[in-house]
Formats: sequence, C-alpha cells, structure tokens
Amino acid sequence: MSPVAVVVVTWNSAPVLPGFLAALPDGMAGLDWRLVVADNDSCDDTVEVLRALAPDATLVRTGRNAGYAAGVNAALGAAGEYRAALICNPDIRMRQGCAERLVDGLGDGVGIAVPLLYEEGRDTPHHSLRREPSVLRALGEAVIGNTRAGRFPVLSELVTDPAAYRRRTRADWATGALMAISGECLAACGRWDESFFLYSEETEYCLRARERGYVTQLEPTAEAVHLGGDSQVSPRLWTLLTLNRVRLYRRRHGALATAAFRAAVLLRETSRAALGRPASRAAAAALARPGALRTTPGP
Repeated sequence: MSPVAVVVVTWNSAPVLPGFLAALPDGMAGLDWRLVVADNDSCDDTVEVLRALAPDATLVRTGRNAGYAAGVNAALGAAGEYRAALICNPDIRMRQGCAERLVDGLGDGVGIAVPLLYEEGRDTPHHSLRREPSVLRALGEAVIGNTRAGRFPVLSELVTDPAAYRRRTRADWATGALMAISGECLAACGRWDESFFLYSEETEYCLRARERGYVTQLEPTAEAVHLGGDSQVSPRLWTLLTLNRVRLYRRRHGALATAAFRAAVLLRETSRAALGRPASRAAAAALARPGALRTTPGP
C-alpha cells in the first residue's frame, strides 16, 4: 500500500518547525508515511533546521515566496505515489494517532477529514467547522458577531454548536491548518488554486471537492494543537484574509450578490474598526478602495 504524504509549507518557520517534527512520530503512529516540505524562500534557518532534524525528508525549494497553495502543489508534485495526503501547517502539533484516525475517516464520500483543533493552553476545541459563505451569513456576523450568529445556521459561517464537535460532522469547509485528503479526492479536484496567495485556498478546495462529490468531515477522535490563531493575525494578514473572502465569493456568484456580500463584510470590518481593532481598520480601508479585488497581494 502506498504511504501517506505529509505535506508542509514553510516560510521563515524555524521557530515552530522543531516542535512540529518532534510531534510527528506520535501523530503519524500506525501509518507508513513520508515527509515532503515545500519551502517558500525562507530567509531564516528553516532549511537548516529541516536538514538537521529530518534529514530523510524531501525538500522542495520554490525559490520565491509563492504562497500557501503554490507550496502545497509543489510538495504534492514531489511526493511520488501516495494513498492520501496530510496537509499541515508547521505550527501544528499532532497528538497520538491523529493522522491514522484522519486517514481511516476517508472514504464513503468523505474526501477531506479534519481533526479537533485546540489552541495552545486551552481545553476546549477551536470552532474550525464552517458553512458556505452567503450574504445573509456575512450580514449576521456583521450585526451580532460571528460567535453569537453561529448559533443560527442561516446567520453565520461559523459552526459553534458544541455537539457538532463531539461527533463526525460534515461541513461545507473547515480550517485548513491540518487536513487529510484522499488520493481520489486530490485526483478529482486537481491542483490547489494558486491565485489565493494565503487564506481562502482551503475554502475554495473544500467547496470544489463538494461539487465533485467529496465531503469535508470532522473526525473528533483525531486531535491536534494549533499554535496560530486569529488573535495573532496582523493587520496586513487580516486584510488579505478579508479581501480573499470577497474574491472567492465573487467567483461563485453574480455582480449584485457580490456587491451585497462585499457591503456586509465591509460593515463588519468598519464596526470592529470603530471599536479600536487595527486589523479591521486596515481591512475596511482596503476593501473600500476601487479595484481592491483585482489582484491578490502577498504579505
């Protein structure tokens, strides 16, 4: 049987990479696997750390800061034959047996399996499951906040029902920090969309997979810690996240619906900017500019 490809995209990841690598043996227990790392032209010691701590890993050097989707594509292209791929952020710490449970959860229509994600130091799982973006959901999040709106499926993308995180729950998409994707799903969906430099690439891929008959499903017995989080997102990255949300919506809907969605997202960011959130102030300013959606700026 072909191994599982563990795909990691790095960019100046030297501080977090040792912890990721140290957790791999326990996280991948029970599986035959190979590690493939695509490095997006790191200017720190990422490559040296990888070579010292994981000398058997396949390293792909993209030669530029190509973006997350481009890194995933480069790593998958160098992975050889595999029955499934585990797409990982380097700030993920898999717990014992996480990957095997994810891979075992694939099949019977499930093309993408995701684990329970915990923020560092917290005992409750992160709300990682999402519904498909809509105008009403964007408006609900703008008016009452995504956490409160999450209790009402028509008013928020965010799935907040605790019961959803205690069972195998199917979602329109999920946070892309760690996901197992079957070989069949990858073959059906093709390459990740590199026009999204960072953020929304996992949303686009999950929605594309769904259209091809492959669902995204939470495997609650698989657990991992994610060191990143929204509280650590800079104004520059939050702006990119916000713009890409609207760009993805525009691809899938007409001009009028996109204008309404953009207005709802702008309302959300403007209201949060008024409360003193610098990231939202930057995002609102960018979203209000004519032509803001024409290109995807990189960090």
